[in-house]
Amino acid sequence: MLCDCAARDSKLTGPKRGTTKGSPELKCGFSELYSWQRQRKTKKEFCLHDGPPYANGDPHVGHALNKILKDITNRFHMMRGYKVHYVPGWDCHGLPIKMKALSELQVQDLSAMEIRQKARKFAERAIEKQKSAFIRWGIMADWANCYYTFDGKYEAKQLGIFQKMYEKDYIYQDYKPVFWSPSANTALAEGELEYNEQHISRSVYIKFPLLKSPPKLASVMDGLSKVSLLVWTTQPWTVPANQAVCYIPNSEYSVVKCTNTGECYILVADRVESLAAILDMQVEVISTFKGIDLEGGSCAHPTIPGRDSPLLPANHVTMAKGTGLVHTAPAHGMEDYSVASHHQLPMVCLVDEGGFFTEAAGSELQNKAVLEEGNEAVIQMLQAAKSLLKEERYVHSYPYDWRTKKPVIIRASKQWFVNTANIKATTQEVLKKVKFVPASAEKRMLEMLDRRTFWCISRQRCWGVPIPVFYHKTTGESLINSKTIANVIRIVEQQGSDAWWTLPVEQLLPREAVAKVGNHDALDYVKGQDTLDIWFDSGTSWAHVLEDADQQADLYLEGKDQLGGWFQSSVLTSVATRKKAPYKTLMIHGFTLGEKGEKMSKSIGNVVDPDVVINGGQDHSKEPPYGADVLRWWVAESNVFTEVLIGPAVLNAARDDINKLRNTLRFLLGNVAGFSPETDSVPASEMYVIDQYMLHLLQDYSNKVTEAYKEYDYSRVIRLLQAFHTRDLSNFYFSIIKDRLYCEEEKSLKRRSCQTVLAEVLDAVVRSIAPILPHLAEEVFQHFPYRMGTESESVFRTGWINTSSVWKKPGLEEAVEGACAIRDSFLGSIPGKNALEHEVVIVIEPGLFFELMEALQPEESSSISQLNEIMMASKTTLLTKLPKEMASEEKIIEGSFLINLEGGDIREESSYKVIVQPSARAKCPRCRRYTSDSILTICPRCTEVIARNGKKVV
Repeated sequence: MLCDCAARDSKLTGPKRGTTKGSPELKCGFSELYSWQRQRKTKKEFCLHDGPPYANGDPHVGHALNKILKDITNRFHMMRGYKVHYVPGWDCHGLPIKMKALSELQVQDLSAMEIRQKARKFAERAIEKQKSAFIRWGIMADWANCYYTFDGKYEAKQLGIFQKMYEKDYIYQDYKPVFWSPSANTALAEGELEYNEQHISRSVYIKFPLLKSPPKLASVMDGLSKVSLLVWTTQPWTVPANQAVCYIPNSEYSVVKCTNTGECYILVADRVESLAAILDMQVEVISTFKGIDLEGGSCAHPTIPGRDSPLLPANHVTMAKGTGLVHTAPAHGMEDYSVASHHQLPMVCLVDEGGFFTEAAGSELQNKAVLEEGNEAVIQMLQAAKSLLKEERYVHSYPYDWRTKKPVIIRASKQWFVNTANIKATTQEVLKKVKFVPASAEKRMLEMLDRRTFWCISRQRCWGVPIPVFYHKTTGESLINSKTIANVIRIVEQQGSDAWWTLPVEQLLPREAVAKVGNHDALDYVKGQDTLDIWFDSGTSWAHVLEDADQQADLYLEGKDQLGGWFQSSVLTSVATRKKAPYKTLMIHGFTLGEKGEKMSKSIGNVVDPDVVINGGQDHSKEPPYGADVLRWWVAESNVFTEVLIGPAVLNAARDDINKLRNTLRFLLGNVAGFSPETDSVPASEMYVIDQYMLHLLQDYSNKVTEAYKEYDYSRVIRLLQAFHTRDLSNFYFSIIKDRLYCEEEKSLKRRSCQTVLAEVLDAVVRSIAPILPHLAEEVFQHFPYRMGTESESVFRTGWINTSSVWKKPGLEEAVEGACAIRDSFLGSIPGKNALEHEVVIVIEPGLFFELMEALQPEESSSISQLNEIMMASKTTLLTKLPKEMASEEKIIEGSFLINLEGGDIREESSYKVIVQPSARAKCPRCRRYTSDSILTICPRCTEVIARNGKKVV
């Protein structure tokens, strides 16, 4: 693979070591790097457990955001001396893969094994595409050893977790309402839903005629004719399954009489006026009472003659919308089911797996889709029974199947569940010990967990891991125990889960397990057809990937949707079996959007393909090749804790930012040529003050960058880097030292002093960018002129930034920053003009500030002092009082500087004056400063330098 930077930009300055084994082109492969660091002898280990992407499509920018964030994290920890444990994985089962695999075929009637084979091949192709892209992005891993949820050993570990949870009574089978996808013919977990905020339902206001008056309201109802309970629902198709009407015991309700028809209605008191307006009625309130007074009453079913529905108390009734009375169908609502369980109501499901009414619903409804013509038929039945008061369109948030993008229903069916209620309290306590990045995500995850009363883990599909249960052919009773599960685990580990479909039941079901349940034979049983939820698949990945049974990953890093998905399924399975979270830290990032904040869509034309970002599109003038490091810079500079924007403008800005950084690196490389840190370095105590100050800034930069990496705040790393290389280096330090670099004697102490700093800066900057821009960092590192070690040497094998505590000199700041304050006054007075054409006179009264400046220039006037270098003038004069001949100068610039030393113990504000004069001398043709006697001769400093070099002075 070509080194990204070498392919996208001109070569950096400086000699490059060997072009074979040591070249960046080969080092950018990074799989060898992962293997190398795993073999290091260190006790420090950092484990980032990879959440498996779904193996059902091409790589996209969401993948890029996630994988690059992980790689930045891993590279930082590796350079810090940790042995990184990172095993990439893929989620390989489930309906989307099956659907895509079968969409390529014309054949419909395939056996379970044929479907599994097609799905597996499709997943394998998707994995190879994604893996190739991840490698191209510079993701460091051992790509020959990944984990896949369709691998037999992985499946066996997963069933091992299932067994432990079953033995602890966390897993059970029950008949209860679950989210059901008619478009996919399967049950769904909450994590498999997405909500359409603009879904339109046909909501109806229905009357349920009062049959039996509640005893406490007998006197109120006496003499009233045609009393009905007023009910509102957005799901008319569930009315045939109604078993009760619920109220809130502590709320106030009213009986109102319609003055137009004489009919009476019971509804919540707070909504009498608004509902009268909606229903276009004139009403008068007959009586108001507490909801508890409805106890003991019943009403007639609005579509089924002869059936009555009791009035029951419940806490799930909402007052935000509706009438305060809720139609209750236990087969089609979670809260409805709870009411039914408490009051022992029948649970009648009249809807089949495809979302059609069954024969039990009656001939008028049979075979009609409940979300389409079935819904219409029920509305017509309500109208015919004169139970319908009004129908209206209602726009609201409604759950959709995240794979088929079609609406779901709630439907009772026999499923396998995890009893999260029994694990919830422990899980919540465990999560309080987990670090969340950002911290606000903790509350969201705990709230999601709190709402989860159970987890449906069975799916009605064949592409997945089978639930190891057998059913008696005659009675339908299930057979599952430790022995049956253990036998299936043994077979799956050896042959993979295909064995469930290929082996006869007598090989899967051991005799001793059958003998335990009576006088039965294995042939009396059939294999169950349900498979495990893919969230259970991926949620048990820790059991396969983490090396020790009690190990916790240091980090899980995924998108915010995983707060209710993989993060949750992982902690539930881990707490159920180990009473601990599988992770110590959770980092949560946002989703990718177009650069204007809109969702990506092919129809809009704003979809960003990572491959096109790196290699360019068909027309490079419109879609230029940016390279992988631009993609990585985009990830790092973004505030990933919110939605992350990407588009041409964003990518162009990232490319420009990297080019500016490259210019800084070129300057550094070019000016350390001929310098050897081992032999030419100048001790900090002998350096120019400005050089010492630069080391002081470098240590501050290094410390802050390291802390930002530790906090996973990579956008702050970028901000610190940009401020350092543009403000502190390019705009400040480089402009000051150019004269020393270019005009002083090559091996002089003055020049070696700033070269020492440049070498330290180059080393620190390259290491600080390496986790984010590995290709550029490696390329620059290979151009270091003084790192002529082994050809296998790499920036990633030589550690993190190494600074010295002696560089930190707080007192130094006052001297340099005081001089800079004076310089700013000087430069501000000559906007757009060449500072070298001027001389500066600085006047400071005797005191601490003068002493600090005097340390930079002991003599009164100088063209070569440290103070003059900072001023960037041709000559600087430092005085304690203004000369009389200058007192009448029109342009005297005044300013002040606050000295703050010893943590604030020494504070002194000093004033200063600056007089700027045109230089009286000629421009030196060599150094271009106005310090020469004639434009035809060089200045005394340059004459001395050339003479030392043994050259003839012209």
